[in-house]
Amino acid sequence: MAMSAGGGGGSSEKPLSDINTTPLVDVMLVLLIIFLIAVPVAIQTVKGIVLPKVRFDPTTTKPENVLLSVTTGADGNCKVYWGTSPITSKDLLTRAVDKLKLEIERQGGAGNPDLELPEVHIRGDVNTPYKCIGGTVYTMQQAGFAKVGFISQPPPAGG
Repeated sequence: MAMSAGGGGGSSEKPLSDINTTPLVDVMLVLLIIFLIAVPVAIQTVKGIVLPKVRFDPTTTKPENVLLSVTTGADGNCKVYWGTSPITSKDLLTRAVDKLKLEIERQGGAGNPDLELPEVHIRGDVNTPYKCIGGTVYTMQQAGFAKVGFISQPPPAGG
């Protein structure tokens, strides 16, 4: 990495006006090495998986679905509502298991190949701690509900 400073004697010599590209090449090589290391780490996918191409569709509510609302009370404790009636976490599990059993029996038993289990739709207040909503999801999964979703309110149009 030598650099010529001109000189060496003689009156016909003019100053050297070439740009020293060595630092530029060094920086580019360092960036190339960083990208070669970082890109495979950032892109971790399983080969052969095709993701579904879906758009957001509004939720269709069926009468057999369970609608829960989760919020925090003034005392800081979690409050869960089945429909519009408040329910304790212990009663939530019991009521959910009973609801699921009743729905399975109504559709002809667990051996029915066309069995459609009800879904759980949770409306969670924005200021509710995660432990309240997560606990409700866990309880419903313990009861046997396979589909648990969240209901949200879309932002106002034009905003």
